[in-house]
Amino acid sequence: MSDIAILKEMIKESATVPLEEHKGKKQVILKEPPPADYSVTIDGMPDDAQVIVIKADAFPAPNKIFTSSKGQCKRADFVIVADTPTEKIIFCIEMKKNKDQNSKIIQQLTGAKCFVDYCQEIGKAFWNQQNFLDAYEYRFVSIGHISISKGKTRINRLTETHDRLNETHDRPDRMLKISRPNKLQFNHLIYGR
Repeated sequence: MSDIAILKEMIKESATVPLEEHKGKKQVILKEPPPADYSVTIDGMPDDAQVIVIKADAFPAPNKIFTSSKGQCKRADFVIVADTPTEKIIFCIEMKKNKDQNSKIIQQLTGAKCFVDYCQEIGKAFWNQQNFLDAYEYRFVSIGHISISKGKTRINRLTETHDRLNETHDRPDRMLKISRPNKLQFNHLIYGR
């Protein structure tokens, strides 16, 4: 059984986002419900059997257990796990209508990674798959200024210094920042270009 098939068995359908057909290709529309009420479309998605899109904030924050003193109860909006012929990628995606503090977004992206880590341990323990999700690489993406009229999509990386602009966005503190999204492409989110 593939990792994607296990995740689809593990995660309730109500906590996932289905892919849609658009001009002969797959796309996903990531929607934030009211009162936020905005959405982002990602084109060029892999086939259904190769991907699962999870609403990572669909379950209540675990603040009955954790203090949240370090932001450990936060989660990003979406997690996309994709197993394509060329890539095994896990995206943690946070969407903001406007701009927000980077430290808060980093906490949300980190919380989404912890959610995936928990799913990984469930797959290993309950599905008896000792290598479950081990071969996957992470990508962290913050999409902001969604409500502003669509112009040219701007992509930036959050880095500690300007010399590190070519680094992969494989950590929350090096997230790929996208402003005013207009036609996002799945492959562009992997490579940051």
